[in-house]
Amino acid sequence: MLEVKDLKVSFGGLVALNLDAFSIRKNELRVIIGPNGAGKSTFMDIVCGKTKPQQGSVKFKGLELLGRKEVEIAKLGVGRKFQKPSIFSGLTVYDNLLLGLDGPKDVFTSYFYKLASFDKDRIMEVAEKVGLVNDLQMIAGSLSHGKKQWLEIAIVMLQDSELMLIDEPAAGMSDVEAEKTGNLLCDLSKKHSVIVIEHDMKFVEQIAIEKVSVLVRGQMLTEGTFQEVRNNQEVIDCYLGSANSAQQQAHS
Repeated sequence: MLEVKDLKVSFGGLVALNLDAFSIRKNELRVIIGPNGAGKSTFMDIVCGKTKPQQGSVKFKGLELLGRKEVEIAKLGVGRKFQKPSIFSGLTVYDNLLLGLDGPKDVFTSYFYKLASFDKDRIMEVAEKVGLVNDLQMIAGSLSHGKKQWLEIAIVMLQDSELMLIDEPAAGMSDVEAEKTGNLLCDLSKKHSVIVIEHDMKFVEQIAIEKVSVLVRGQMLTEGTFQEVRNNQEVIDCYLGSANSAQQQAHS
């Protein structure tokens, strides 16, 4: 589904990402972990076309993504949920979902576009799946942080993206919200390829169905199952030791 080779990007002479290889299969859920500044979000920015690397190759279903615009990449089937929910705060939840539908986007065709019954059914189906069916008429900006995260995930779902890039979905969520989000992502991976960036190790353990990738200082330190990664001494020294301490302080 996605194959990355020899990817390198620098900002002001500082190497942010130096990735030799990365790949993900169809309908695979991959978790990427690592300390702040490891290059995780930069990697997603490159895949979705927001950041241009100095060199490398990023192929989605065999098509080179580098050099393409963000809109073109999205139309090819790559959807992105950012770390901070990027929703239309002044619109209702329903209108946000309506804008997320894979349909006409320019002003003229949107004005004359008539919403089909299957579009309405699709919105209701997704809203129910993410737990927003009772909030459709609420102004999106008034939602709780967790529900804003679910709304943005729902928008990505409505775009029918084959590859979903999800950045820190559990950040700021309660344990109950995080567990529900984990179940949702695992369910999505049955029909989509999903890449998740996350720091919460409890959440990572829940969703790490197959492989976890560990980025440190812009490079791939190791990959493996959650247990293999958690017990890797290099990972503990570079990341998990400080990550566990931060989580303990957050819960104290």
